[in-house]
Amino acid sequence: MTSAAIARRETVDALRTVRELWGELLLAIETPPTDVWPPRQLAHTLRASDDEPLVVEDRAPLVLREHPAPLNMTALDTGLAVERLLFDLADTLAAAVQRAGTGDARRWEFQQPGAADARRAAGSRTHGLHFGSVWIEGRVLDEDTAPEQQLNGTPTAPPFDPLPPHLLHEARRTARVAEGRLLRTLGLDERHTPVPDRPCPWCAGELILHTGPDESPSVTCSTGEDCTAPASLDERGRRVWKWGDLVTLITALGAADTHVPAA
Repeated sequence: MTSAAIARRETVDALRTVRELWGELLLAIETPPTDVWPPRQLAHTLRASDDEPLVVEDRAPLVLREHPAPLNMTALDTGLAVERLLFDLADTLAAAVQRAGTGDARRWEFQQPGAADARRAAGSRTHGLHFGSVWIEGRVLDEDTAPEQQLNGTPTAPPFDPLPPHLLHEARRTARVAEGRLLRTLGLDERHTPVPDRPCPWCAGELILHTGPDESPSVTCSTGEDCTAPASLDERGRRVWKWGDLVTLITALGAADTHVPAA
């Protein structure tokens, strides 16, 4: 695989990760910062009885919203930074490869600071991060760069030129920076964290939470095979609770808490 193909694949993967997790970040902005335990991915399961909707439909840019009292400033700062990274990248790519023309919905519209209407002043940024991310992906994949045919068969110039190599690698760098910051804020980057004040309910061993960007969270017990928990063993001989077993572990930990005398 060529370096260009690798750069395209890594950029597309990073952009899709950002889109997939964007709703989680928007929810995090309106939620107080969470502890290590329980893992964020189980929040929806554990809060199933809440009245707050779990589906985020509003994709308006964070820069165009009001945030009178965000509950998680770190998440808000990350969201604003990720938007800025990708919107600025779209501006850069559009300036380099977008052909002159009007009336094509595929075009990236630049900001118009002097416009009276705030949404017009924002240009294509008004469509939100999802739109910007998909637009960047199209440029990375050199979509809409071949001559097009009109109804009468006359070829017309495409709306975009192919992306030059130096901008492809700039897109890769920017997308991966945005992805990394988002994953760190949501606690989904690769890490192995002791679960605080929560020993194993079966053997009192230390529990370790394992997370990563491409895998579901899991928990292992440090005791090893001597732990009597009804859980499988991993390749290192540790009891392990994988994604489908974590609710069982949380239930057991909750039951153990009820038997601990109050301080």
